[in-house]
Amino acid sequence: MQANQDLPHLMARVALRDRAAFELVYRLTSAHLFSVSLRMLRNEQRAEENLQEAYVSIWHHAQAYRPDAGTPMTWMINIVRNKAIDQLRSRRNEDEHSVELDEDALAVPADAAGEPLQLLEQNLADARIGACMQALSAQQRQALALAYYRGMVHTEIAEALHAPLGTIKAWVRRGLDRLKACLEAGGVTAP
Repeated sequence: MQANQDLPHLMARVALRDRAAFELVYRLTSAHLFSVSLRMLRNEQRAEENLQEAYVSIWHHAQAYRPDAGTPMTWMINIVRNKAIDQLRSRRNEDEHSVELDEDALAVPADAAGEPLQLLEQNLADARIGACMQALSAQQRQALALAYYRGMVHTEIAEALHAPLGTIKAWVRRGLDRLKACLEAGGVTAP
């Protein structure tokens, strides 16, 4: 078993970030470590993913290996086992918190709002609203935006814009009138 005798020396080189040594460690240990992973996870794809994660951990933590604590193979088997246990716990947690859907749950009626014609009409209405808003004066746009998007009342708008209350009321009223006339001319009606 010359390979196992080389592992402590190779691990010391891996700790120094020697990629060639890491490749040799992989070649010497991957078959055995894969069998450990497969035995625990009982799924080839999951075992491969687990092994990949284990080798990433081995690469990043090679300097933590201590020869006096055990053989390199024992240390790597522990990493593979711990990763597999984490994966099993994670999967068990997912299984506990997921619900299997039956056919009735998957049979969701189509949403009329999602139909292409409905979406086109909504987009055209949105574009028309945008165009009508641009036709308003800057003061009217700002007053309407504060009223409808920020939910401000006339007095709050007056404070925010540093304008008299009567002026704000006029901007909002005239802005709404102009917006309504523009939308009606474009064929957009309120819902």
